[in-house]
Amino acid sequence: MSPRDALPALPPDAARRIADNLARLRTEVARAAARAGRDAGSVQLVAVTKYAPAAATRILHELGVRDFGESTVQGLARKREELGPLPGARWHLIGHLQRNKVARTLELAAAIHSIDSTRLAAEVALQSRRRGLPVPELYVEVNWSGDPGKTGLLPAAVRSVLAALAAEGLAARGLMGMAPHSDDPEAARPTFRGLRQLRDALVEGGALASGAGLSMGMSGDYRVAVEEGATVIRVGSLLLAGLEGGGPASGA
Repeated sequence: MSPRDALPALPPDAARRIADNLARLRTEVARAAARAGRDAGSVQLVAVTKYAPAAATRILHELGVRDFGESTVQGLARKREELGPLPGARWHLIGHLQRNKVARTLELAAAIHSIDSTRLAAEVALQSRRRGLPVPELYVEVNWSGDPGKTGLLPAAVRSVLAALAAEGLAARGLMGMAPHSDDPEAARPTFRGLRQLRDALVEGGALASGAGLSMGMSGDYRVAVEEGATVIRVGSLLLAGLEGGGPASGA
């Protein structure tokens, strides 16, 4: 969805539509997991609320969703302020993080999916110590394709950031990555498979802990991501499909 597609108000049957979308998503995750010989319970859903009004986010919470993602620190702060307390809710920063916003992020987020430099890793550690705040779950972002228009580390640079975290007494929860945009979900498979193989190699080499996760897969390619080992999928537009009379959008 683009900014102009943001939903200013919800139709009267919004709760039913969102519930139907969530049920279909969970069914498809279970099927994809079964095809890969996995337990669907090993896949965590982060509902991306970037363009969702607060009312839609609240409906998702009422339906049992507990993990919500925003692309910017400002968006995360605004959504939390709009919603007020949501029991059990965990907020994820899934977009690029600037070092001057680390302190605020530590106040707001339970997970950061975009650690992409040794300097950012050091800043997270510094601000956590300075402010006495817990360190969120940290995912190191990988730019698998080397696309200059995307953020994230080239695969060869991942070890240095993991080492920087370890030097600060921190550990990454896993890796995060995005596949190049395509209307064909299968086009994402090489990226997701490559990320899984990189994760496995890093675990084998001791740079990542056993059980390290993979944050990958969005509305258009989450099935392939689950088949390739995703432990976290970041889905937004699919959960809001039909609220404006349209079908599922691509994007998060």
